[in-house]
Amino acid sequence: MLYLHDVWVNWFEGEENGYNVCHFHEWRRDDVIELLDQVPLLYVENVLYHYIENDLSALPQALLDDVCQKAFLRKNHERMKLENCFVVTDGNGILAVDTIGYQIPMRKSRLIPRQEQLVYEMIEDQKPKTYQFDAKKNQKDYHILSPAPALMKGLTRRERQLKQLLFMALDHLYSSASIAEIRYWYTEWAPDKYEEIQKKNFETAWNELFEETKEGWSQKHIQLCEKMVKGHTFFEKRWEVEQKPKVN
Repeated sequence: MLYLHDVWVNWFEGEENGYNVCHFHEWRRDDVIELLDQVPLLYVENVLYHYIENDLSALPQALLDDVCQKAFLRKNHERMKLENCFVVTDGNGILAVDTIGYQIPMRKSRLIPRQEQLVYEMIEDQKPKTYQFDAKKNQKDYHILSPAPALMKGLTRRERQLKQLLFMALDHLYSSASIAEIRYWYTEWAPDKYEEIQKKNFETAWNELFEETKEGWSQKHIQLCEKMVKGHTFFEKRWEVEQKPKVN
């Protein structure tokens, strides 16, 4: 088995979508960085790598058996054994994973560029290992609270966070089923459509607002998001976190 040493990781916990596992250039000074003293490296086929990167479903048992207790965390000059921690690649993407005792990839991290280059060099003469799992059974469905990668493509870490916050606010608005509210917010987004919006029923108005806001990210999106989160404590806190100056 291949091993990496002295690997810096920035864990993103409970993230099912790879676009929320930030690359090194998006790490922030207030992120918690850990040092893996030793971690096994797995070279796998693309379909399994994509499954690990973009899902929170059970990992193949054979994979877990291969990496069981072979990784060590360096903390306060102590070497701590980890149950199921590994770095995985398909030759294109690279991801560090820690199940924290479960059978799913609970924590994920990217690597720093120097160690990514080392991974590519280490697998250069290797062949990917095949692990059996039912890829079709675990095909993923994207939805408003788990947006498709295409909707997040090209956005910065802050923009992705705010866009997901806007989607959360829209989802909350849908659960309220208030025709007056949806007409109000749709008009905030498209004031030139005021008269047309007043004639729409709830489902039509909500679906059209979602369809119009889901593509891209602009100042107009930011303004709508800021207005929609006001008065909702949880949303407001999420908003405030992204307004603080971020230093990488």
